[in-house]
Amino acid sequence: MKIGKNALTVLEKRYLMKDQTGKNIETVDQMFMRVANAIAQADLIHDPNADTAAVAKQFYDMMTNLEFLPNSPTLMNAGKELGQLSACFVLPVGDSMEEIFEAIKQAALIHKSGGGTGFSFSRLRASGSTVRTTGGVASGPVSFMRVFNMATEAVKQGGTRRGANMGILRIDHPDILQFIDCKKDNADITNFNISVGITEEFMHAVQHNNRYKLIDPKSKTAVGELDAREVFTKIVESAWRNGEPGIIFLDRLNRDNVVPKQGEIESTNPCGEQPLLPYESCNLGSINLVNMLTEKDGSMELDYAKLKDTVQKAAHFLDNVIDVNKYPLPEIDFTTKQTRKIGLGVMGWADMLGLMGIPYDSDEAVELAGRVMKYITEAGRAKSVELAKERGAFPLFEESVFAGGPPLRNATITTIAPTGTLSIIAGCSSGVEPVFAYVFIRNVMDGTEMIEVSPTLKKVLIDRGLYSDDLMKRIAQEGTLTHIMELPEDIRRIFVCAHDVSPLYHVKMQAAFQKYTDNAVSKTVNFSHDATVEDVQEVYMLAYQLDCKGVTIYRDGSRAEQVLNIGSVKKEGASAESAPDYGSIKPRPRPDVTCGITERMKIGCGNLYVTVNYDENGICEVFTSTGKAGGCPSQSEATARLVSIALRSGVSKDELLEQLRGIRCPSTIRHTGMKCTSCPDAIARVIKKTSDMIEAQKAPVRPAETKAAHHQEEETEKLPDKFCPECGSPMEHEGGCVSCRSCGYSKCN
Repeated sequence: MKIGKNALTVLEKRYLMKDQTGKNIETVDQMFMRVANAIAQADLIHDPNADTAAVAKQFYDMMTNLEFLPNSPTLMNAGKELGQLSACFVLPVGDSMEEIFEAIKQAALIHKSGGGTGFSFSRLRASGSTVRTTGGVASGPVSFMRVFNMATEAVKQGGTRRGANMGILRIDHPDILQFIDCKKDNADITNFNISVGITEEFMHAVQHNNRYKLIDPKSKTAVGELDAREVFTKIVESAWRNGEPGIIFLDRLNRDNVVPKQGEIESTNPCGEQPLLPYESCNLGSINLVNMLTEKDGSMELDYAKLKDTVQKAAHFLDNVIDVNKYPLPEIDFTTKQTRKIGLGVMGWADMLGLMGIPYDSDEAVELAGRVMKYITEAGRAKSVELAKERGAFPLFEESVFAGGPPLRNATITTIAPTGTLSIIAGCSSGVEPVFAYVFIRNVMDGTEMIEVSPTLKKVLIDRGLYSDDLMKRIAQEGTLTHIMELPEDIRRIFVCAHDVSPLYHVKMQAAFQKYTDNAVSKTVNFSHDATVEDVQEVYMLAYQLDCKGVTIYRDGSRAEQVLNIGSVKKEGASAESAPDYGSIKPRPRPDVTCGITERMKIGCGNLYVTVNYDENGICEVFTSTGKAGGCPSQSEATARLVSIALRSGVSKDELLEQLRGIRCPSTIRHTGMKCTSCPDAIARVIKKTSDMIEAQKAPVRPAETKAAHHQEEETEKLPDKFCPECGSPMEHEGGCVSCRSCGYSKCN
């Protein structure tokens, strides 16, 4: 197995089985064998004499050779008691209090099991509408999204994967303007990606500068009108500001709904690549295209025979997942097995192009994308026909658009998902994204620096005698190879990073894959910081014109530029040069008189005494001291000092709590009955207790009572998406999600 250092770190931290103390009790090899054995057992359902040992060996070889990997829940849970193997779910949200809170309960069960959920809130009546049964007034979709968000926050604290949601609202819903703005403050509704459900009728109105009707979801009658172009511009401006909302073309999802008699597709999974009917789930997996290459006459080319063989084995694997899966709800079990959708995708696309000497942003690459994806979908569908002969077609086949043709085992075959953590394990680029950075420098605990280099680039540079540590440091500092003039022109042209690729080529690549993908393509169009609103609008229109099913954009720095703008807040549209000097920000002075509490917290090496003080402006300082048993007094003191400075500099208390809570220390988690998991976690708990006490006393809790600070709270955003909260490395925006290539952390899973 060619498991790299980063891959091993991710597997040990997130995937391998652990005992009650958190110690790993299986190796990477044992994990893959556990998964292979569990998935192979499904063959016995269809053939009592099946050689499951041989099938398991086939699956094991495919995974350990890093040719194919299933989605994370399958790697984590196959062969274990939980047994929940799906990544994607869509739940209905009906327009009654009972239905809304039933959906919240169902979502909590799914998040607990490691899945993500998608919702359409379009059935909910608009805010201000009369509730006939009570005579009250409806609070509207956005209000209930916040309830879903809070439930997710509560559940995810104890899970192995973070809870993630997709929230969609139709463009013709009366609350659409409120929805577009609901994540204007990025500290709000943090556990949701949001997308506007766009209709063809609306886009026609945009193109012809017409007004369009708002439809009451209850009566289905028009209740107002809006200017289509103004609303479209509002969506674009919001996406330019912080990447939210994306857009989903609903009519295209339903054009490709293979069982339209079963209902309308209203939503997708959290990253947008998997449109699903209510109560459907999908099981995803990705082929590593780098390992589908073969060398011929000194150059690399795609081995189509190997690709076909891998596709067929992967389709077999994913069909088996449907049968051995332990679904979190009986409704999901039934609905999923009616269509038996699978989502086979790819990863390593950018690396494959690099090894083949093809620039990502070239017409040759776009043409190859369509050719490769067409081949994968056709090979997968051929395998599904073969499986249907052995096992039977999916139950709704005769009601599907395929009726009259060869029976199929699976209603859909292909999906392009983001592969943040899977691609780290496989040691390749993520999904169909360009490489975010070919070289970066990672700080390790002893203060030294480690150079992380893309294996693809490293191989090419070594083969051509160009590799050196000094050169790699320069590339890391530049962030791209484009300006490293001592590198040959062909290398600079081929190895382009995400921000070297024009937004138009991002969309062209997405459209090329979408043309031959059954479901949808998860991809982020990356913009430079100085991109304009008009640039974003051009991409949204191109995605529509090229028949994409949705689009997500991210403008570099748009979620981080305003953090700690205590003195002045950067206005929308201002140039980067006009941004404030963050280095000049000073914490407010320590007050002469404070109040506070001290609490003793038991940690693994004794007692930690945490003091949290506050004044009329809120919590302002933290002190720690250790008992006689010792501990790590210098580390605790350093944490307390930094927290104190951050609080007096206007950093959100909630942001600090999010960073500190849940940090685990081996000396603490080995003991039972502890109220905390480490010294930082203990500090966070006492800060939270003090904050709750202040609130109960109705004391002011604003960290810096100035107009600028007040404006910051309303207009600026948190910093969840710039640096990894677990290891501090830069985060990457790709595939509609945010992930860390260093440690495997992902906002979406």
